[in-house]
Amino acid sequence: MSEQIAASTFKTFDPGRVPSPCFVVDEVAIERNLQILHDVEQRSGAKVLIALKAFSMFSMAPLIMRYLSGACASGLLEARLGKEEYGKEVHVFSAAFTRPHLQEILKIADHIVFNTWSQWQRFQPEIKAAQQQRPGLEFGLRINPRHSEGAVPLYDPCAPGSRLGTPIDQLLHKDLTGINGLHFHTLCEQNFAPLARTLDAVEHQCPQLLHEMQWVNFGGGHHITHPDYDVEALIERIKRFSDKYQVQVYLEPGEAIAIRSGVLVSEVLDLMENEASIAILDTSATCHMPDTLEMPYRAHIFNSGAAGQYAHTYRLGGLSCLAGDVMGDYSFDQPLQVGQRLLFDDMAHYTMVKTTTFNGVPLPALAIWNSSTNNLRIVREFGYEDFRNRLS
Repeated sequence: MSEQIAASTFKTFDPGRVPSPCFVVDEVAIERNLQILHDVEQRSGAKVLIALKAFSMFSMAPLIMRYLSGACASGLLEARLGKEEYGKEVHVFSAAFTRPHLQEILKIADHIVFNTWSQWQRFQPEIKAAQQQRPGLEFGLRINPRHSEGAVPLYDPCAPGSRLGTPIDQLLHKDLTGINGLHFHTLCEQNFAPLARTLDAVEHQCPQLLHEMQWVNFGGGHHITHPDYDVEALIERIKRFSDKYQVQVYLEPGEAIAIRSGVLVSEVLDLMENEASIAILDTSATCHMPDTLEMPYRAHIFNSGAAGQYAHTYRLGGLSCLAGDVMGDYSFDQPLQVGQRLLFDDMAHYTMVKTTTFNGVPLPALAIWNSSTNNLRIVREFGYEDFRNRLS
């Protein structure tokens, strides 16, 4: 059967070795991605941070921090995780900070990026007090270059009316004393060309402002470790940008750290007929892989094809009560059997970070596999207490 498998090291993995459902991550594949990102750091001079919003399997933090410069967070809880588990630089951006959370973030973060000039002004008393205690603390503003590269509005930070980042023209005449850097984010799973166009737009709109900064953060969405990514062009552009403006460049990839490195093991619980053959799994699109509904996209399953491509077609659905909890229509060479294990491909990024216990559906276990040694360890299993403790 001909198929394109992203997490290709799992072609030999036995899904019967783990509980179901279970996210399994290959640490060899993760390290392969990290080596590419570290090479970008070394040759470009940029600093690369892991975006915890995309992949926050902190049991792998020791491996990740052998290669990267730190972690970026979207608020207090991720910032604490970055500080406590990753231990290098911690950068924090939030669309808006609450005063209690910011007071805690000021104690642990290295860079804090505000979404608006008004929030930067509002919290000046707290900022000045924190700088007395931590003189090395640095601050930035997120800019919106109004240059959209996203194909899906839900994931496009520069879509019309976006709340993410301040339009550049609104900052040109503001007093930015105390602001050390600028941050922008326009990408989602994209190659170098969209970044190049974004940089052109940013440089065109605020060249003098860039010369006044100490650092510029290019945000996330960079698919640097994808086989098709133009790494050499990225390195050269970073070097030119850094030299031109005399700034430290930061990159915040999330997906690039974990792409092609993991699977979600699932089991067939039941089979039924209702104008089509239906298989009910112990996983849930709603609870375990919501991006398949939000993006939307069709997750690939090992040894499967599109509806009608092979002899036996099934609609695969989750075990929640939501009528739309459906992964899609898939075909297989042989009929599915109750108890059969299926592997959803490329499920390490933006999956386990988004899981929920809606409807009392249990969370998948977490496992780390080494495709070179075949060593496997179950990192975490979840139960009733995890469900209960999210409620009151």
